[in-house]
Amino acid sequence: MAVNKQKLELTWIGKERRPKLEPRILLEEPERSYHAAQRVSEDDLFDNRLIFGDNLLALKALEQEFAGKVKCVFIDPPYNTGSAFAQYDDGLEHSIWLSLIRDRLEIIRNLLRDDGSLWITIDDNEAHYLKVLGDEVFGRSCFVADLSWQKRDGPPNDRKIGSIHDHVLVWAKTRSGNSKKTAAEEAFNLMPRTEKADAQYQVFTEPSGPDHRGAFRKIDTTANGKGGRYVESLFYPIRNPYTGKDVWPREGTCWRHRKEEMERLQADGRLFWGAKGTASTPMRKLFKFETKQGMTAPSIWSDCGLNQHASAHMEGLFGEKAFFETPKPEELLYRVIHIATNPGDLILDSFAGSGTTGAVAHKMGRRWIMVELGEHCHTHIIPRLKKVINGEDQGGISKAVNWRGGGGFRYYRVAPSLIVDDHWGNPVVNPAYNATQLAEALCKLEGFTYAPSETLWWQHGHSSERDFICVTTQNLSAEQLEALAEEVGVERSLLVCCAAFHGVTAAAAVGRWPNLTLKKIPKMVLSRCEWGHDDYSLNVANLPMAEPELEPGPSASKGVKRRAKRAADAEPDLFGDAAAEDEA
Repeated sequence: MAVNKQKLELTWIGKERRPKLEPRILLEEPERSYHAAQRVSEDDLFDNRLIFGDNLLALKALEQEFAGKVKCVFIDPPYNTGSAFAQYDDGLEHSIWLSLIRDRLEIIRNLLRDDGSLWITIDDNEAHYLKVLGDEVFGRSCFVADLSWQKRDGPPNDRKIGSIHDHVLVWAKTRSGNSKKTAAEEAFNLMPRTEKADAQYQVFTEPSGPDHRGAFRKIDTTANGKGGRYVESLFYPIRNPYTGKDVWPREGTCWRHRKEEMERLQADGRLFWGAKGTASTPMRKLFKFETKQGMTAPSIWSDCGLNQHASAHMEGLFGEKAFFETPKPEELLYRVIHIATNPGDLILDSFAGSGTTGAVAHKMGRRWIMVELGEHCHTHIIPRLKKVINGEDQGGISKAVNWRGGGGFRYYRVAPSLIVDDHWGNPVVNPAYNATQLAEALCKLEGFTYAPSETLWWQHGHSSERDFICVTTQNLSAEQLEALAEEVGVERSLLVCCAAFHGVTAAAAVGRWPNLTLKKIPKMVLSRCEWGHDDYSLNVANLPMAEPELEPGPSASKGVKRRAKRAADAEPDLFGDAAAEDEA
């Protein structure tokens, strides 16, 4: 009997369904791009990207160029069901959300560097499902932390237990072998030291005078012997250099160190015996100069600003009440970016919202890419970024980082679908595409890097030093192909994408011109993707309302009643691939 291999996983309705995403090109609109009038410093960054369009299509569009190049992804995915699922079981609502977020996480993982990390803010509605889903995509061993960020200063009054925090779930892309840390954690930066932490280090009085090595913190030299932690070999006497008496560990404890190590600490003056040298148990000295230059970040963040602070910042920028219900404060992004990146690293936010990630990354000298589909990309994000670049935004973290402006960004929009139907329902190349855009799109679809040659008309892109692609809407003759094959030469290969070719069959062309591969546009790509699908929105409130089934009247035929009964009993198909069925 065959036994199916099983694994621990989260299952949901429609999990096996995956969209065949079209890897679209990005079209720059220079009139919406913006940069400072002059350089403010040598570190100004201008090649940042703001992308307008569906974020799943945008992620797919970025994949070829930026795979393995993003150091940190921060996303704040929306979760707003509204009344979209009033007619359906709750399980379907969560299933759609999980499918949509899964598709994004898989591309995000491809975009991350090996030492990169993903940070997701989420509330209790989906946090725990998201944790399990993220573990499936990244691997459970790559989970870093579930951070609690305090987002409001008091609980809401409409609940007996009111939530004042959001989760920040963190994953790394890779973990090496049996390493205790992921590659991202190895690269993380420590938090700046606080005055409270430094206050623990003092210059203490000793019989021989203050230690010339400066301030230190006292560390216990004994370990609790309860719970099986008592080690007999660590129970021995040490000599107090001031009293000459042997000192043993306190009852129920043992020393933390072997005898040889304790003797080394004693010889090096690293044991503190009290101001008068009569302490019953010595303490180990940890000198301030030996400590790490920073501090480990805690898992509870109550000092990173609140939603209301971010709302006040937005109101100050735009002179109106906050357009966004729960904008993230710049202080929160500052901490994430400080820990996860260094100046010059690339940061991605595919749910740009109010544009906080890009604004903070810009002020901190990081490169950034943001994606947003809503019209507030134009009404709020671009004006906000202009204020940042002009040095006019002095809210948020500006004063902490001494922000004076500078740099810029380029504006792109996700291109329309390459293939559309004509008046007769036949698939054709979208007439909105010009020759340059068509060449770039087919390069991406065929896995070539778009890099048109300035000297060779037939070189539109390359996949290696010897393999090239040519895109043309012409109908090529055998004579033209002969001339092209001769110019390409035997040391190179060329994929020719054309409207048609005549005078030779595709099979004959292989033997006649071994350095050419012929493909017809658009037939060559028709089965590749879901053409014409422009909205993979994660906001499930945007989904159409389910129409309630009407009870058939008493005069309805038996066939109508049976179909109504089947429709009432069937699972609603929200994924568009259930076949309609007529009854004879």
